[in-house]
Amino acid sequence: MTYAFEDFTPGRQFPLGPKLVTAEEIIEFASEFDPQPMHLSEEAGKASILGGLAASGWHTCGMLMRMTVDSYISGSPSQAGLSVDVVEWKKPVLAGDTLSGTTTVIEQRVSKTRPGMGVVKLRHELQNQRGDLVCVVELNAMLATATVGASA
Repeated sequence: MTYAFEDFTPGRQFPLGPKLVTAEEIIEFASEFDPQPMHLSEEAGKASILGGLAASGWHTCGMLMRMTVDSYISGSPSQAGLSVDVVEWKKPVLAGDTLSGTTTVIEQRVSKTRPGMGVVKLRHELQNQRGDLVCVVELNAMLATATVGASA
């Protein structure tokens, strides 16, 4: 489906996932970007407060980003991320978890400085297969309006 800025009205929700998190991808991401023990081995994860092999919070954010692209960004006139106001890792994301969630549009406004552009504030919430909230991200993004998108 194709969207324009005008489609991102406050209260609108977009589904995210599901995404199965594997031990292999947790270790691969951590090996390159966050090589802490609890992200590299099951034993170290179990010995930590996380309770098992756990995805880095940054890996969780990366998976969230992929889910948003698959859900709605690839069909939108997204121009740029502007800021991230909130990132909260509520519970560990463990190997074998399946993530899903929603993106909710919080605010929408026409850009004051860029004609043909609008700004939306989005709240992303991810849960695991047990319904536990594992991650919350709030951000602001710029999208082209329908008029600009039609002329592109």
